[in-house]
Amino acid sequence: MVPPERRPYRTPMQLIFDRIELADGRRAPLGGSPGGEHALDRFVIGIAPSITASHVFDTAAQAHSWSWSIAADALAGHSLRSVSIVLRVVDGRGPLRMFRHGYQSWSPCDVAVFGVDRDPSLAEGSLELVRGVHQADQRVVTDRDELRSEWLTLLIDDTGSPVLVGFDGGTRHDGTFRLRNGATGPELWCEAFLGDAVLAAGEERHLHDLLIASGAPAEDLLAGWAIHAGQVGRARVDAPYQVGWCSWYHYFHDVTEADLDHNLALADSWPFDVFQLDDGYQSAIGDWLITNEKFPSDIGSIADRIAAAGRTPGIWIAPFLAAPDSQIATKHPEWLATFPDGSPLITMFNPPWGGGMGGFMYGLDTTHPEVIEHLEGLARTLVNVGFDYLKLDFTFSPAYDGVWHDSSQTPAQRVRSGYDAIRRGAGDAFLLGCGSPQSNVVGVVDGNRIGPDVAPSWPIEAKTEPLAGYRGSQPSTRNAWFNTAARSFMHRRLWLNDPDCLMLRNAETELTAEQMRTWALAVGVSGGMALVSDDLALVDARGRALLDEAIELGRAADEAARSGEVPTSPDLLAGSAPTALSSQSFTLTVNAESGGSRSD
Repeated sequence: MVPPERRPYRTPMQLIFDRIELADGRRAPLGGSPGGEHALDRFVIGIAPSITASHVFDTAAQAHSWSWSIAADALAGHSLRSVSIVLRVVDGRGPLRMFRHGYQSWSPCDVAVFGVDRDPSLAEGSLELVRGVHQADQRVVTDRDELRSEWLTLLIDDTGSPVLVGFDGGTRHDGTFRLRNGATGPELWCEAFLGDAVLAAGEERHLHDLLIASGAPAEDLLAGWAIHAGQVGRARVDAPYQVGWCSWYHYFHDVTEADLDHNLALADSWPFDVFQLDDGYQSAIGDWLITNEKFPSDIGSIADRIAAAGRTPGIWIAPFLAAPDSQIATKHPEWLATFPDGSPLITMFNPPWGGGMGGFMYGLDTTHPEVIEHLEGLARTLVNVGFDYLKLDFTFSPAYDGVWHDSSQTPAQRVRSGYDAIRRGAGDAFLLGCGSPQSNVVGVVDGNRIGPDVAPSWPIEAKTEPLAGYRGSQPSTRNAWFNTAARSFMHRRLWLNDPDCLMLRNAETELTAEQMRTWALAVGVSGGMALVSDDLALVDARGRALLDEAIELGRAADEAARSGEVPTSPDLLAGSAPTALSSQSFTLTVNAESGGSRSD
């Protein structure tokens, strides 16, 4: 039985429920757009696996909510890549535009024009390893005009009336929105991506609710969705405003223990709460408790020195990766996910890491009970030796297609299982997600990176682009600005936003004074975490004054966010990328080309 035809949404652009469709092409009609005053529909879709759905429409809120589940038949299980609710987009006026929300921290957010812009997977030279970093589904799209957004999206046409469509979570599965050409016009595929997870015979799985809202400005729709998703996911939003220092953006992989001590000694008069050691201390990727020759002390002694200076010790790990020559990979090959041929699954490439294969890294199997025990123990050890702030990086790794110990888990569940293990071991320590699939980590992280890495430069030159199709994900302060504005509405609703570090030094940088100021004010008005990542000896009085200004602005914006007045981008849908970010009565407008800005 399918629901009867009912009226479409009362917006100029209408979304009409058309059908349920599986990745293999099996489908069943839905018969129209349910509506009605607080209507409730419950029905079973007659395809295998069977799908049960219920629908509620709230007239006052102009919001639809779909709850749905899938069930394998009693005789045989199913491997299921995805299942989608397909909506027809009708009565649009002018070009149809889509807000594309990125998959993980560094994945760009922008607005694309349907039929004009292209999905990045279609770029010449696109690599599957790279696509897996930035999309829930690492395969190339099949429709030339297809546009994708992860977790949520906004559709808008020339009427200026946006419609928000989003999943209320991402711990059971990822959610991807695909805007495609259909037989009668554009279609929005609302896809629950299960990544070939195997359903046992007779098993039923509840999928994340699908929410659809309209009748309000984009910033209000986004706010309502984020508040709801945060409540459903039990978001951790009560940590204090974070100010600190991080070693990465001056020293990178070359950091030494002497560099750390040098900056710790200079930090006495700086307002740092956290002092975080980043990548470069470990003996190998995966062997996080063993330091290399640049760090004569063990990690416990390093934490002790930071704590003795009155700072919270912080440390970086990439917990789901292992270098081929690491102790963890060589001693426990059974802990690695694999390709179908049995060889270890490669989930990252970073030449500076070496690792015995020129920078190719293996992925730990977060569905293996012993790996989960290892991750929990690792976090517990780091906290016990004094690190109460853990930065977890490159955490998209468990989401790749491969052979996993437990084939019933979706990619989202594999990511979340690893995070949950670390949270159990870390207790109440501050966890910062980075390279994190955004929908997978609500309720487990305290802070979350929301954009690409900054860099001591404003743009990234096209000729230096290393990743075909994904230029917007590459380290640059300009790229970081775009996502900081686009994801500003998430702060204190889903986690503490981490825009990434301020850049203040007056040497060894390509940033102009104006660009430094633009970025510092952007970090401030966002209300997000404020970390410095310079050799403090290279920060002059101007740079220190800029930090103080950013922190003053940031504390005010963060305090307002605690009261519900979260920063927002007022022109998010006006062009391909936002130019403005506002908090209370302060608005920062940025010239993305020059890096200049004005504040009102």
